[in-house]
Amino acid sequence: MFKIHKDVRRLTNEEKKQYIDCGYVKNLPVFSPDAAKDLHYFFEELSSRLPSEIDINKTNMWHKASKKFFNLCRTPEILDYVEDILGPNFVQWGGQFFHKEPHSGSIVPWHQDAQYWPLKPANAVTVWLAVYDTDIENGAMKVVSGSHKKGAGGFSHHTNDSKDYVLDQEVSLDQIDKKKIVHMDLKAGEISLHNDALLHGSDPNKSDRRRCGITMRFSPTNVKGDLNEWPFFETQLARGVDDYNLNPVALTPRGEATPIKRFCCSREFEKDW
Repeated sequence: MFKIHKDVRRLTNEEKKQYIDCGYVKNLPVFSPDAAKDLHYFFEELSSRLPSEIDINKTNMWHKASKKFFNLCRTPEILDYVEDILGPNFVQWGGQFFHKEPHSGSIVPWHQDAQYWPLKPANAVTVWLAVYDTDIENGAMKVVSGSHKKGAGGFSHHTNDSKDYVLDQEVSLDQIDKKKIVHMDLKAGEISLHNDALLHGSDPNKSDRRRCGITMRFSPTNVKGDLNEWPFFETQLARGVDDYNLNPVALTPRGEATPIKRFCCSREFEKDW
């Protein structure tokens, strides 16, 4: 969809080891710096479809609604990096924006993704694509390196209904090893990868610049979603073959629809295509 970075590649052995040991890899080149304006337009075009009262951070399943978003998630260079972690056969089941306007108080509390996801076995990789340059000042994602080794449920979460929180489950600061906090600074068009058990969060945007990331969630085909907890759960084959057929299959978007809530089945969008 957008101009590919001249330095795009596969993961090195050192990066694969870092993912195993630390739970993340960052600053992976995908799109050229020349594509930054195209990424900005992509975000502005899709976000402008939302009713003014809807917070884009509270929407999800864009990969099931929008053909443009779906096609972005099928960028071969992104899937190559994911394959280097998950192997040749994997599905996508999530696609979302995380956006902070300048001087936004929006906070993502410390949490493990696996706390929210009824998936067995717990094995998911999140791609975080920077739409704009992201750093400490504008609220870059931060992670606790190596925290994924405690596994899903390795940290105690409590409910916090703060109006500034994007999520309501939080890991208390006394459980955080502050010496191992790493900020995921990225240039527009770069991605990071992180494990579903890695502790992560983000602070408010204190800058005059926008901050936005696009997340794409992938799991191997042997992962099953609990439909009793997630009746909307569907997968789309991203690469390889699915010899397990454990989950409902989402429709591939044929046009442009807009999710206005967090959880949707793909057929809810079909009328708008």
